[in-house]
Amino acid sequence: MTDARSFVQQARQLLQVHPWHGIPAWAEPGTVLNAFIELVPRDTVKYELDSRTGHLRLDRPQRFSNSCPTLYGLVPRTLGGPSVSSRSAERTGHAELVGDGDPLDVCVLFERRIRRGAFLARVRPVGGIRTIDGGTADDKIIAVLESDPAYGGVADVDGVPAGLLERLRHYFLTYKEPPDAMTRRISVAEVFDREEALEVVRRAEADYAAAFPQVP
Repeated sequence: MTDARSFVQQARQLLQVHPWHGIPAWAEPGTVLNAFIELVPRDTVKYELDSRTGHLRLDRPQRFSNSCPTLYGLVPRTLGGPSVSSRSAERTGHAELVGDGDPLDVCVLFERRIRRGAFLARVRPVGGIRTIDGGTADDKIIAVLESDPAYGGVADVDGVPAGLLERLRHYFLTYKEPPDAMTRRISVAEVFDREEALEVVRRAEADYAAAFPQVP
């Protein structure tokens, strides 16, 4: 029996936890988030976490020539639900918004080149971009890698280079749309600061806890 218990304990240590459900949102409460990175800037295809298995799956080729200018991923144990969408509606005046039902997205500023995603990073939230996709609230947290020599000292969104913010805005406005689209399904409602980013994370945590009460 002792050998069996030892085997189970060792097996659990070897198994990879689910990136969405098995990791806390905060590495250090209120200051440092955990981020699971799905995409890196040079990716020409879009990878997305498969919610059932916890593995990255190939979602689709990146359309046209645009690519995300930052590391891109999700905040574990968060969800775009009614609390997140109500905040977006309050801030934007779009009364009929709903949550997207996905983990909260995070864009991580980082100086160095990385070949591939599927890793965890400790990041500090400094702001965010509030996008609306049809009638869906789809907030993006902007964060900096905790130890990055170039961006690690940024404390709020006003410290992010304006050109990089504009590239992020352009990516989210166009990554699902053809260049000649006459109307845009996605709009950028606002760029918000660190305090609002923390509020969005808190709400996304509450939405997750309501949707998955069985997760300890």
